[in-house]
Amino acid sequence: MAETAVAVQTLDVNGLRMQVATQGNGPLVLLCHGFPELWISWRAQLVALAAAGYRAVAPDMRGYGGTSAPDDATAYSQLHLVGDMVELVRALKETQAVIVGHDWGAPVAWNAALLRPDVFRAVVGMSVPFAPPGRVELLAALRQAAIDDFYLQYFQTPGLAEAELERDVGASIRRIHFSASGEGQALLRRPVFGAIEQGKGFLGHLIEPPRPPDWWDEADIAHYVAEFRRTGFRGGLNWYRNITRSWELLAPWRGQVIHQPAMFIAGASDDVLKFPSSKPQIDNFSKTLPGLRGCHILEGAGHWIQRERAMAVNALLIDFLNQL
Repeated sequence: MAETAVAVQTLDVNGLRMQVATQGNGPLVLLCHGFPELWISWRAQLVALAAAGYRAVAPDMRGYGGTSAPDDATAYSQLHLVGDMVELVRALKETQAVIVGHDWGAPVAWNAALLRPDVFRAVVGMSVPFAPPGRVELLAALRQAAIDDFYLQYFQTPGLAEAELERDVGASIRRIHFSASGEGQALLRRPVFGAIEQGKGFLGHLIEPPRPPDWWDEADIAHYVAEFRRTGFRGGLNWYRNITRSWELLAPWRGQVIHQPAMFIAGASDDVLKFPSSKPQIDNFSKTLPGLRGCHILEGAGHWIQRERAMAVNALLIDFLNQL
């Protein structure tokens, strides 16, 4: 039936030309991807949510794929990204949505719920836990701890990570996507999103998949490779280069909590859960997410949770949405 197919279209959103994939009819659910991904990372969720009676919409986020990538590196702050999602709801001729985000899409989802509770009636974050905007800026905290080799710091220098990742886009995508997965972490036994060895770059210790994992879709990987070959990685990396700016802009919301219904999902082998801040943030959910309706850590899964554990994630999302 026509309503079960994914429709990909380009909309005018917040001064951007935004490519969005849409499937199904019903209450709106926005799906925000992270780095280095695209709308297609949500393919399994688009199908499942549409079948469950929802209108699922997954954009290529600002700077990615078929969506505009502004030249101005300062145009990738959290306020820009939240603004994109607010305006996307309007462009879709809706007034409210549930917002779901993974990796860098998770802070967008959390902040969208924090800043615009009138638009985003519920929120799901994956991989990156929620913490209210704080008084300590992340890059400054790393410097104060005498850390200068963290990947977030490596990504700050314009052109440096671009040159490394774009040298062989196919290898970059395969190595990042495999190494950060549950299977990759079992072999690698060290974080992908962690410290960078001197002179080795971000990809230095990452590995090619010895065989494709069960969740790995070769057509999806080919789509990633083709798109990042076309666009490069600058748009996605500019999100990292606005960490300090976003912290400054979010100062009015310091200490504020999210009151809407919320859920968190992550893989037990996800690098992000190994960050020193992650466990305290999760332990504090009873205070920071008073509307929390589930915190799910899925064993054996790594960073790409909605792809690695698509069926489990779909079931959790649909149960959450049906209870709203």
